[in-house]
Amino acid sequence: MTLVSSGAFSSFSRISRAIASRVTQSSPAGGAIQKRTRDSSDSSVRNGNVERSRATAATKVDDFTAWALRTVILARLLDCDFVTTALEHPWTTPPVPGTTLSVAPGVRWVRMPLPFALDHINLWLLRDGKGWTAVDCGIAADATRVHWEQIFRDVVGNTGLTRVLVTHFHPDHFGNAGWLTQRFDAPLWMSESEYLNAHAQYQTQAGFGSDATARLFAEHGLDLERVAAIKGRGNSYRKIVSEPPTRFVRMMDGDKIDIGGNNWRVIVGWGHAPEHAALYCESLGVLISGDMLLPRISTNISVMASTPHADPLGLFLDSIDGFRALPADTLVLPSHGRPFRGLHARVDQLHAHHAERCEVLIAACAGTPKHAAELISVLFNRDIPDPHQTMFAMGEAIAHLNYLEHSGKMQRIEENGLVRFIS
Repeated sequence: MTLVSSGAFSSFSRISRAIASRVTQSSPAGGAIQKRTRDSSDSSVRNGNVERSRATAATKVDDFTAWALRTVILARLLDCDFVTTALEHPWTTPPVPGTTLSVAPGVRWVRMPLPFALDHINLWLLRDGKGWTAVDCGIAADATRVHWEQIFRDVVGNTGLTRVLVTHFHPDHFGNAGWLTQRFDAPLWMSESEYLNAHAQYQTQAGFGSDATARLFAEHGLDLERVAAIKGRGNSYRKIVSEPPTRFVRMMDGDKIDIGGNNWRVIVGWGHAPEHAALYCESLGVLISGDMLLPRISTNISVMASTPHADPLGLFLDSIDGFRALPADTLVLPSHGRPFRGLHARVDQLHAHHAERCEVLIAACAGTPKHAAELISVLFNRDIPDPHQTMFAMGEAIAHLNYLEHSGKMQRIEENGLVRFIS
């Protein structure tokens, strides 16, 4: 497993051309690059030590990877938004919560609010004969259900939901599954691992829950104050998830589901969740990507307390490579952000992003063992004191370190109850 896939080469070429264009456009003014460097809030731009460490890291990898790393850093310095330039967004404005927007024949876009830094989730309604299939549910909160009720009145009507299909067990996707299935006496469709993980998380079993998470993060060097804050959160999953259904229809990779006369193929992916189910309809040219492909942010990839030695980042990168088999003009319907075209470019961008982050970690751990908590500010270019965000940051830091260990770029050291890594 390499840090930069061969498939990423075309993305890097596009980035380089975009950078060359930006330099050409900016050079007459003479100050565009300097202004970006001076005004940037990114500590990697302002901190010369980090830039030197990145340069050191580049010497540790082959010429192609080093060139890719420099390209990504330069794109950041020039504010070259290669996400925007490579992706096409057919819609500029999302639907207002409680309303829907048609994005393809028989496919309607629903947006629900979230009380987090990531403040929304996209859900989808698929026309299914006389009724509708709901894809994902939003969290179990009064505000979300008020919006659902408006959609029931204005769109779903008396036909109801024929099924509730959930991409994965995370609360913003699964939260209202129990409520919706009971309200319409509709079956839950889900992959088996996601269904069982939802129950384990809801019941705090099998290594799930705040106690197990706090223990994992303590082993990776998180300070006692933040460990206590995470432990004190209790079962936060249960607070925003309705009681899970006790039966379901199992979806498996490659299954074809007839929804309103359209065949939707299940594409299972790993890394973000145990058995994430995306849906692809060839006749419509539409991919409901869930959280596996997001247009502007990178999907959170975290190590779970129940599998502390796992390599979810490696699984994720391998999984998104599977989307390269789909047509380049496929309309991607993500769970966060706006629908887009350009999935091949987005896969390349995600590979480049994680490759660059890995090289920064390699530089930070060169000759000196460090634990994940010490590397949060390195990985994210800022400190993250908030307990909720710390959970994501720690999980992702451990995931990158485990990935580097699995790929032979890092060595894991366990001493006195602490886990450190050295390159």
